Amino acid sequence: MIDSVLNLLFRCPHRRLTRPVTPIGKDGRPHGDTYVVCLACGKQFAYDLKEMHIGKPLPSSSDFGVLPPGMPGSPKSKVKLAVGIGVPLGILIGSVLSSRKKRASKQPGADRPS
Repeated sequence: MIDSVLNLLFRCPHRRLTRPVTPIGKDGRPHGDTYVVCLACGKQFAYDLKEMHIGKPLPSSSDFGVLPPGMPGSPKSKVKLAVGIGVPLGILIGSVLSSRKKRASKQPGADRPS
């Protein structure tokens, strides 16, 4: 449930894609289907050359495609990184602001209007 909500909010729009790639063997004949790769998240999609249309995502494995496994980082790791940095930073900023308020209220003459 939470994973699907996060995917709706932080999913990759797949706007930056490679050109269509068709694997070719040493004999010059294609030995696989044509696909494109998202440059932001590394996900691979089937590509129809006749219709010039991007199809469904392809299964990711080290045997298929041009990217090694884990390269580049998945969007989930980016969300974890953002939360891992954002939460401690928010706590730090909140403690600094609250300590400034406490110091301002403790100073003599801060209560009296000028």
